[in-house]
Amino acid sequence: MGRIIKRTLQLVFIAYVIGLAVSAPAERFHPGDPSPGIHVTNIHDGAVEIPSTKSKYVHLQFRRFAGCPICNLHLQSFVARIGEIEAKGIHEVVVFHSSKESLLPYQGHFPFDVVGDPQKLLYDQFGVRTSLYSILDFRAWPAMFEGNGVTDRPKGKPEGGVLGLPADFLISADGRIVAAHYGRYAYDQWTVDELLALAK
Repeated sequence: MGRIIKRTLQLVFIAYVIGLAVSAPAERFHPGDPSPGIHVTNIHDGAVEIPSTKSKYVHLQFRRFAGCPICNLHLQSFVARIGEIEAKGIHEVVVFHSSKESLLPYQGHFPFDVVGDPQKLLYDQFGVRTSLYSILDFRAWPAMFEGNGVTDRPKGKPEGGVLGLPADFLISADGRIVAAHYGRYAYDQWTVDELLALAK
């Protein structure tokens, strides 16, 4: 048993070192930077524009694939508290690196914009990368186990791979990035409370 634990820790450390190199983006956005203009459609074929003139802020979330149990566990808190989020003038836009067809059966019921980006064009534009450390970091494991235990969890193949990292951006109506967070592992993202605090 001791050898197994030691070997596991060695693998996690190796993955951490490699993951740092793999996940390092060529360019990252910081508070005060101008946001790229985005004109895409959501999974219901509705227009999504960032920055938005219809809300004070856009919270742009980059998640992983449609069937990711970690992502969908996290997003349930946003579904439950969407009223509070909208009351702060925040418009939610969530991007997955899966196709519209894969997202519609489950994420199609979410009360905010969901965007499929299977080619990862938006991910590249915002410097959101992958890392071997994404799912090997032990801090992601509780959410992984809990998410897999949910009865109505989404199904499907991990389109675009399982090593994606999350990212969050709060973008003002004038196109300025108010805050940015690049996740270091699969469950490293803003909570609803952190988002609401940033919008103050």
